[in-house]
Amino acid sequence: QPQLVESGGGLVQPGGSLRLSCVASGFTLDRYAIGWFRQAPGKEREGVSCTSISDGPTYYADSVKGRFTISRDNAKNTVYLQMNSLKPEDTAVYVCAAAEYYCSGPYDYWGQGTQVTVSS
Repeated sequence: QPQLVESGGGLVQPGGSLRLSCVASGFTLDRYAIGWFRQAPGKEREGVSCTSISDGPTYYADSVKGRFTISRDNAKNTVYLQMNSLKPEDTAVYVCAAAEYYCSGPYDYWGQGTQVTVSS
């Protein structure tokens, strides 16, 4: 059964950092692009970042460029999202999803999400 499980969320003060992890099971990541999405209360889901297959391009939303870094470790079947200089507007549930080869999708598998709260 293909599955994605996120972890690493929590409460952090503005300016702080978190590293989210997305662990895949039931399939291997080497043929999949992994995207991170987020949804805040009352807002639509938005794409945050994506890493295509190994050595392929990575993408970032303008709102997180220069602050977030996506990386993948295929040996561990894991994708990370390093989030620095966090702002209150980054507060959301962060979800990872897998699409075969390309960040354009379609996304076949979705995780349950991890809550990130940025507040003083």
